[in-house]
Amino acid sequence: MSHVMAIDQGTTSSRAILFNKDMRIVGMAQEEFPQHYPASGWVEHDPSDLWSTVAATCRAVIERTEIPADDIAAIGITNQRETTVVWEKATGKPLHNAIVWQDRRTADYCAEMREAGHEETITAKTGLLMDPYFSGTKLKWILDQNEGSRERAKRGELMFGTVDTYIIWRLTGGAVHATDATNACRTMLYDIEKGSWSTTICDLLDIPMEMLPEVRNSAGDFGMTRADLFGREIPILGVAGDQQAATVGQACFQPGMMKSTYGTGCFALMNTGDTPVRSQNRLLTTVAYQLDGKRTYALEGSIFIAGAVVQWLRDGLKIIREASETQPMAERADVGQQVILVPAFTGLGAPYWEPESRGAIFGLTRNSGPNELARAALQSVGFQTRDLLEAMRADSPSDMGGVLRVDGGMSASDWTMQFLSDIIGAPVDRPEVKETTALGAAWLAGMKAGIYPDQKGFAESWKLERRFEPDMTDDDRRHAYDAWKKAVAATISV
Repeated sequence: MSHVMAIDQGTTSSRAILFNKDMRIVGMAQEEFPQHYPASGWVEHDPSDLWSTVAATCRAVIERTEIPADDIAAIGITNQRETTVVWEKATGKPLHNAIVWQDRRTADYCAEMREAGHEETITAKTGLLMDPYFSGTKLKWILDQNEGSRERAKRGELMFGTVDTYIIWRLTGGAVHATDATNACRTMLYDIEKGSWSTTICDLLDIPMEMLPEVRNSAGDFGMTRADLFGREIPILGVAGDQQAATVGQACFQPGMMKSTYGTGCFALMNTGDTPVRSQNRLLTTVAYQLDGKRTYALEGSIFIAGAVVQWLRDGLKIIREASETQPMAERADVGQQVILVPAFTGLGAPYWEPESRGAIFGLTRNSGPNELARAALQSVGFQTRDLLEAMRADSPSDMGGVLRVDGGMSASDWTMQFLSDIIGAPVDRPEVKETTALGAAWLAGMKAGIYPDQKGFAESWKLERRFEPDMTDDDRRHAYDAWKKAVAATISV
């Protein structure tokens, strides 16, 4: 058996990717699914869509590549984090639609908790801030809406999980209810230093601990798939939340190494080693990965809207048909205009954490048009990344490497990556394998299965495709970033 299948369950689509023994992609299948917006600031998924697209893409990639299940040594799973699912143990029926990480419906409750003085306790234990982004208050909301659900949970009738847990449960036919440390640490219910669920926080949110999954290593035994799914049972040996999987896939194994992933949102992580660094700049302290019972930590900055701003140009404004159109449009934009788009469509993430802020556009003139909006949309990703790196530099106990490794869909845009390098004033490295999230999940599973190298060997296999060097004067960089900061301040003050 010389192949590994990576399941990449994302916010807008599910993908299955097959890697060979050399960790090269030999096949891929992808399927989008609907987004549901029942109210302003609310975002939901139908859990049956998550499962059906995962199962369909796994079968599709096997059929397309004609690589039989007998030749697949293991499955690795990576997933959208924080998205919350509650389902019945007996039937698998969801109690409610999955509440997506972007959802802001619990913002008022989070504000009440902060005012009551609970955020300090939660941050000390979890490394997170009191924000509706995380799973804990989403889970509380679902339980609050369903009378008798807490009693059912205490009897073992209801199960909670982030998307990885739900997919594992479905793949194994209900045999395994588990997650890994990287997903557990994003729930706001997990003590990242003790490595266990926090009774204090569960009591605070009135969440029955009986419904929580078992927490395992990122490279570990998560059971076997049902034999009828793919023709034979396949072991699930690797699990990591998407941003931690990308950190692994970028081989950021040394303290100070950092990566930034550009998908629906943007997430920058910096490895801080075996000691959790407590941010003084409203970044998150998180588990980067856990191997053989040992946790490695990271500082993380989360931007809610990155690739989603391009989707807005397409689906909201309808000024593009394909994301690829934005690069030539940005190149044609009037250089004399300084249009700034603050994409706070679902609030502002790190380092601001302003859930009530909403998007705004500054600097419009009579000559502003689609080209200038496309450029502003792409530039907003670079500006937000610099916000994160500035906070990381202030928090970092050791010297940062100075090079940012990038991945995700938007990293394919040369124009966007050049602007990113310009505005952060540092080199940006894009790897040969751009599917680093899936690669990270595949490596965890393949390493556990014994067909992929150890950490040192994997790090040595990382290859650079292109380095972007800064090509902007210090004065221009300062002027552009100052304008961005003013725009953000004005957005927050509204």
